[in-house]
Amino acid sequence: MNLKDSFLTLLGTVSITRTLAVALAIVFCFSAAKAKAADASHPNFIIILADDLGYGDIAPFGSKTNHTPNLDRMAREGMKLTSFYAAPVCTPSRAQIITGCYAKRVSLPDVLMPVSAIGINSSEHTIAELLRKQGYATMIVGKWHLGDQQEFLPTHHGFDHYFGLPYSNDMGPQEAKDRGIKLNRKSRPPLPLIRDGNIIETLDARGQELITSRYTEEALNFIRENKNNPFFLYFAHTAVHVPLHPGDKFRGKSGNLYTDWVEEVDWSVGRVLDTLHELGLSDNTLVFFTSDNGPWLAKGTNAGSAGPLRGGKMSTYEGGEREPTIAWWPGKIQPDSACDAVAANFDFLPTFVKLAGGTVPADNKIDGRDISPMLFGKTKESPHEAFYYFTGNRLQAVRSGPWKLAIVPRQGEEKPGKKFTPILYNLDEEIGEKTDVAAKHPDVVKRLEKLADKMDKDLGKTKNGPGVRPPGRVDNPVGLWLPGQEPTVE
Repeated sequence: MNLKDSFLTLLGTVSITRTLAVALAIVFCFSAAKAKAADASHPNFIIILADDLGYGDIAPFGSKTNHTPNLDRMAREGMKLTSFYAAPVCTPSRAQIITGCYAKRVSLPDVLMPVSAIGINSSEHTIAELLRKQGYATMIVGKWHLGDQQEFLPTHHGFDHYFGLPYSNDMGPQEAKDRGIKLNRKSRPPLPLIRDGNIIETLDARGQELITSRYTEEALNFIRENKNNPFFLYFAHTAVHVPLHPGDKFRGKSGNLYTDWVEEVDWSVGRVLDTLHELGLSDNTLVFFTSDNGPWLAKGTNAGSAGPLRGGKMSTYEGGEREPTIAWWPGKIQPDSACDAVAANFDFLPTFVKLAGGTVPADNKIDGRDISPMLFGKTKESPHEAFYYFTGNRLQAVRSGPWKLAIVPRQGEEKPGKKFTPILYNLDEEIGEKTDVAAKHPDVVKRLEKLADKMDKDLGKTKNGPGVRPPGRVDNPVGLWLPGQEPTVE
């Protein structure tokens, strides 16, 4: 082959190579675009849940005491939900998040103690289970509190992984003793830190001081590990439940332990949002920040603030159940927006499942509704005809629109020597529930009483109605002890 022929052959080879490279680039770009489109149809979901945080405890909801720059940013970039409800105490609230139901419906209306014989029933369709069916990786980091027996733990209810405490951080033996609770070693094991289904250590005071940072690193690792897959992260802080244990970088910073721990939670939120940005996931991830119930006011300076709301934890006043809630999804949720329509933590399940392209099975009735139209600014109307305030199994109040009717006397509403008559509040005009306007609006009272009667035929006002399903139950519950540390039977 002469020099000319060799040059032409080489030129042809280069042309073919370039053509092949261009073709491969086109295929790669098409595949990447297709993958991105597939990802967009399966957004990621994160719930960040504080424990006992009050409506007035973060700056976006009016706090002048607690410095929360990351939650400020989250609110600037997202939506404040100003009428978002939970339950008065922790187990019922978490049951609502996980099942999409009022806690009474799934027979978890009260706080579960360690070594309880009951917990979440395996027949309930959980938010994690339904998202996993759509191809999601699922994890809970933090407090569970829906049963501490193996059958009740998260990995038996749709979660791939679990890292956290099975109940509140005041349920260890020392805390019980400090509260004057008679100790039984079998029912008060040391606070067990669990990974998946195994106890890896028990937490002392020092361990609790490290728990927020450890939780945060676990959450970030899960996000990083699943950056190329759809995921659901339920990040349920131990903070700011008593006993207060802010970490080293925050303890003593503000002059108040409660504020210190609120600010550490805010730091953790910032770490989550920053990681989503760094990984390019922020435009495909819906993040909620909220609390499980209102502030535990009886704890004095170790408790938070309900802001303008009346009451706190354990009550069905607004301060007990209305939570400081922010929804964040850049490009999807209008920045610096707010919505006052009634929504609740049992709405997470149907909303996430709908956005993930799934459907909620019809065999178990749920109470939640899809609130994505509210989040995306398509409506300012609540999908709920009414919201019902339960404490334990007892219905105490009902809200519809701005109107809230107390159907039984709560603390401070008793009328000594007089028969109780329902008390009506207009929450739009007076958020603090001070003025009874029932006499001025008898038609509204009658309408809300009918709504209460409607609920009575479903879940019951005091006793269990036909809509209540049984909890999970075990015959011989055992405490979560590390091997070799179990109490001896005397």
